[in-house]
Amino acid sequence: MKFELTSEQCRFLKALAHQRNPVVMIGNNGLTEAVLREIAINLAAHELIKIRVQGDDREARVAMYDTICQDLDAAPVQHIGKLLVIYRPNNDVNIALPGVKVKPKPVKKPAKAKFGRPSSRASKVKTGY
Repeated sequence: MKFELTSEQCRFLKALAHQRNPVVMIGNNGLTEAVLREIAINLAAHELIKIRVQGDDREARVAMYDTICQDLDAAPVQHIGKLLVIYRPNNDVNIALPGVKVKPKPVKKPAKAKFGRPSSRASKVKTGY
């Protein structure tokens, strides 16, 4: 189930991906199960990744790009030369796309001791005599 990005979202993701380095390299053996597993692990950790493909056959790179996006439920962002940029959102939102409303995560405040200083032992310490 491949999903589509708007042009604004795609432009935003391209700008984020510009400063990143490729995290997965597809070698001469092509797209194997181990490579797909590694791509899935990196997508779960980073949401937006770059993949470098070794090989000169453009049609093979396009076929790999489509296969990766279809198998891993990811969105294609950019294919330029031997670099592929892929995005898949996680449950824990690391990248907030423009045009998508996301509820902010609630911030937990540390427990306070009786004297107003935060302490990890605040609930365990009894100060009365």
